[in-house]
Amino acid sequence: MERRAAVLGSPIAHSLSPALHRGAYAALGLRGWRYDAIECDEAGLAGLMSGLGPEWAGLSLTMPLKRAVLPLLDTVADLAVEVGGVNTVLLRDGARHGENTDVHGIVRALAESGVRAPKSAAILGGGATAASALAALRELGLPEAALVVRERSRARETLEVAERLGTSLTVHTFGELGAVLDADLVISTLPPGAADAHAQALASVPAVFDVVYAPWPTPLAQAVQTAGGTVVRGFSMLLHQAVRQVELYTGLGRGVVPVEPVRAAGEAEILRRATRTG
Repeated sequence: MERRAAVLGSPIAHSLSPALHRGAYAALGLRGWRYDAIECDEAGLAGLMSGLGPEWAGLSLTMPLKRAVLPLLDTVADLAVEVGGVNTVLLRDGARHGENTDVHGIVRALAESGVRAPKSAAILGGGATAASALAALRELGLPEAALVVRERSRARETLEVAERLGTSLTVHTFGELGAVLDADLVISTLPPGAADAHAQALASVPAVFDVVYAPWPTPLAQAVQTAGGTVVRGFSMLLHQAVRQVELYTGLGRGVVPVEPVRAAGEAEILRRATRTG
């Protein structure tokens, strides 16, 4: 029987997940596996999931589904409960289990760039990725962090996450950005273009992780690189969370999926898109 998985979200055409997962299947020699991108919003999620057959092994979820899926699951991993978001659904024997591999992706991306033990950190943005970033900082040993949002009301869900994680969170608005410029690490979870206006202000930060992966480098990444700081690219997070998803979907376990062929597949797809639109 063919085994299937897919990434769901809206919009979804831009997703790199098909390239990454298919790259992993090719590297592993898994010929009976198929991975697609499916346009799906919150209203359509329950119906889509109820129609999945036994050939389905898992689903990758992106915006706006990471929180919307929670009521549709039979079980949820502790970390995903704490973060309040699921990006990975495992389908086994008619049951739906939720996991969060975004946290793993962030930790691995930071480690890959040599950022393993920051003494202080700030997160820009208050969405689902910010929640995963907060959990990643906890894994790195940080008991506290700062959050910068456009309006304080946008911090509510992340503050709830911080309480579940046992992390102390201080909230600032972008008008108070100066309060976090002495942080060892800034993680920008903002969408493409949203951090551009703050690039020069953040240029002196020792390390910046920008979750945007294309176009690259972003103005924020460029400013930090020019100033001699360390820059972590969003593509690395996407890569490592996808590798972990493949491990979970296939049941092959940690460390079995070769990272470099998957990285090459993703980079090739980014280049193909840039060449096509350039």
